[in-house]
Amino acid sequence: MKGTYCLIIEVEKYSKISVGRLEELQFKRGFYIYVGSALNSLESRVTRHLSSKKKLHWHVDYLLMDSSSNIKEVIYSIGEEKIECSLVSLISDKSSPVARFGCSDCSCGSHLFYFEDYDDALKEVLSAFEDLKLTVNNLNDFNKIMNKN
Repeated sequence: MKGTYCLIIEVEKYSKISVGRLEELQFKRGFYIYVGSALNSLESRVTRHLSSKKKLHWHVDYLLMDSSSNIKEVIYSIGEEKIECSLVSLISDKSSPVARFGCSDCSCGSHLFYFEDYDDALKEVLSAFEDLKLTVNNLNDFNKIMNKN
């Protein structure tokens, strides 16, 4: 299964986190949308993000391994087309980006966006998926697929 996904990550308290080659970043308490794609195996990528045991490779790994962070929701669409930058474009207008986060392989300014409120973050993800006419799947759908395997 190939596709594009958004993680909604809760940061429960203010944190300073060293993120790979980026400098130490400050994360306010709130909710962050991380936009990514998995054009090899969406199942493996999302499972990896949900795991608490992983080698630090992508910028988002550093955030997810911090004790104050946890994934609240995964919204994804199945497809072969690389559309993560299109999602970023729609979400970035309504949020505060974390500069240079998660976008070392494209020309976007960021792939991580801050929202104070969970409902606002979820609304923006769903709106962006709707604007791109993408079928919306969520963490419950993902768990059902994984439990069948």
